[in-house]
Amino acid sequence: MLNNDIQEILENFDMSVFRGKCILITGATGLIGKLCAKSLIASGVKVIALVRNREKAEKIFGKQKNLTLLVQDINSQIYIDKNIDYIIHTASTTASSDFVQKPVETIYTALNGTRNVLEFAKKKKITSMVYLSSLEVYGVTKNENVTESDYGYINILSPRSSYSESKKMVETMCASYFSEYNVPVKIARLAQTFGAGVSKSDNRVFAQFAKSVINKENIILHTKGETKRNYCYTTDAIRAIFTILIKGNNGEAYNVANKNTYISIADMARMLENDDTKVVYEIDDKDRGFNPTVKICLDTAKLENLGWNAKINLSQMFERTINSLKEEE
Repeated sequence: MLNNDIQEILENFDMSVFRGKCILITGATGLIGKLCAKSLIASGVKVIALVRNREKAEKIFGKQKNLTLLVQDINSQIYIDKNIDYIIHTASTTASSDFVQKPVETIYTALNGTRNVLEFAKKKKITSMVYLSSLEVYGVTKNENVTESDYGYINILSPRSSYSESKKMVETMCASYFSEYNVPVKIARLAQTFGAGVSKSDNRVFAQFAKSVINKENIILHTKGETKRNYCYTTDAIRAIFTILIKGNNGEAYNVANKNTYISIADMARMLENDDTKVVYEIDDKDRGFNPTVKICLDTAKLENLGWNAKINLSQMFERTINSLKEEE
């Protein structure tokens, strides 16, 4: 499934724009980072993959002549003596439980890590950089349809806000580095993104749902599932990132989502019901690191004006994700 997705990216994005270039990807063993890297490597582009775990990276990528592994913590300064043309900065804390249990680390990984990347980008005088942000920067909004200039309420005294608030601060940091130092950085605000290549250890809602279907178990909801948002398939997200990297305006943000996937968590769970898997509610007061209930449909007109459009619908997203997880077994 993952190889099919890589081929789909190559068929739907003109990778020749990266020919002869070198691209640094941080967080390269994560879901988005590894698919970015694998797509570029498959098209013959030189990639430097910044990773924390060499063994994990070698298992994911194997040995590739146009791949260099840079093993380090994102919180340390970056030293590369090669010329770098582009940077895709995906490294981030992503587990909701860590936002609650390790909020300080979540904040510092975002702030210090991105500062290191931006300082490196400034030093290398790169052509372009994309920072991967999140729909969570919008908080709880009044309107459901959200453009890049709409912002809502975030409880800054909640440790769970360590993720959303640090993402917001880093976006300001990116815009400031462009304003003051002319670092050509753009921001991709991703909806929750999933697809082939999702790890079996991933505990986000889509992964839990997919694993319940595979294991023929009930889907357990610990809330009413009223949060409503749209989603994005990984191949669509990668094409969006590449599009923003090449065509986006410096210092600006772009929503990345499939506008046709707007659905509540409860309805998404019911969509997956079958003879073996039913939706069961077990609501309690335990703090599981869930985001506050929101209704956010990301408006993607700004990104679509760059020539991008989403191709994979929600049913296809789950079908491909489930098939990919089965392949791991």
